[in-house]
Amino acid sequence: MDENNWLARTELLLGKTKVQKLKKAHVLIAGLGGVGGFAAEALCRAGVGELTIVDSDKVSPTNRNRQIIATQSAEGLDKIELMANRLMDINPELKLHPLKVYLKDEKIPALLDTQFDYVVDAIDTLSPKIFFIKNCIERNLKLVSSMGSGGRLDPSQIKVADMAGSYGCQFAQVVRKKLHGWGIRTGFKVVFSPEKVPKHAVIVTDSEANKKSTVGTISYMPAIFGLYIASVVIRDLIEEKE
Repeated sequence: MDENNWLARTELLLGKTKVQKLKKAHVLIAGLGGVGGFAAEALCRAGVGELTIVDSDKVSPTNRNRQIIATQSAEGLDKIELMANRLMDINPELKLHPLKVYLKDEKIPALLDTQFDYVVDAIDTLSPKIFFIKNCIERNLKLVSSMGSGGRLDPSQIKVADMAGSYGCQFAQVVRKKLHGWGIRTGFKVVFSPEKVPKHAVIVTDSEANKKSTVGTISYMPAIFGLYIASVVIRDLIEEKE
C-alpha cells in the first residue's frame, strides 16, 4: 500500500476500479447545513472527483451545535466559501463548483440541466425542496433526499428507503403529500427516522424566512443523516454496472 496516496485506504477496501468510478463521478449537494455539510465532506473524502455544492446562507451562532463548518470564528461568513476551502484542502485535485445560490423557482431547473451522476437533497425548507425533487425526477436524475433529522436522539432508528416506503416522519409525510399532487409517488431514496419528536422540541417561529417552526437538534443526528446519505451515493455509484 502506497502511504503517499491519500486514497490508499479507500483503494484497499474498494479496489482501484471502484475508486476510479468515484473519481469520474459528478455529485450535486444542495444545502450545506447539518446534513449536507457532512454529506459533502464524506463524498470528498471518499474520492468523488467532481462536486457541485450549493448554499446561500452564512454561519450563525445556532449552527455551531451541529454543522461541520460552524465555529465561533466562522460566524457571519458564507457557508459556501468555508466548505469550498475545506473540500479543496482535503483534495486539491477536486473539480469543485461552489454556487452561492438560494434554490427557488427558475434557478432549480437551470441548475439541474447539468447531467449529474447523483444528486443529494439536503434542503430544509419545504417549497424549494418539493420543486427541487420534482425537477430531479423529471430529469431522471439519481436522487437521495434527507427527511427530518431534528427532534430525534436515537440513531439506531435511522432508515433508508424509497420515498414511498418512508413512515413515522411528519416532514416526510408532508413531502409525500405535496409530491402526490405532482403525480410523484416513488422513484428516489430518502434517509428518515420514524422516531417520535417530542412536542417540547418544536416551537412556532417567524424569525427565519421560509420557516414556520424551529426544531431542537442534537450534535450527532444531522451528521449521521449526512453520512447515511453519502453511503447511499457511494454504494450506488460503485455498484453501477459498466
